[in-house]
Amino acid sequence: MANNKIRTFLQAVRVEMKKTSWPSRSEIMKSTIVVIITILLFALIIGGIDVGFFHLLRILLG
Repeated sequence: MANNKIRTFLQAVRVEMKKTSWPSRSEIMKSTIVVIITILLFALIIGGIDVGFFHLLRILLG
């Protein structure tokens, strides 16, 4: 009984996977580059804020 449910589920998964539209290699590369650049920009912004607060605290507490 459970075996039949698993088989039905896997068949439904296979049907849905055939309907899926997969991105091309170039689309994946472009998206990956955008993500990496975005992460680097946010890292620089957050790092700059961190350094700014560090120096501000050093001046205030120093």
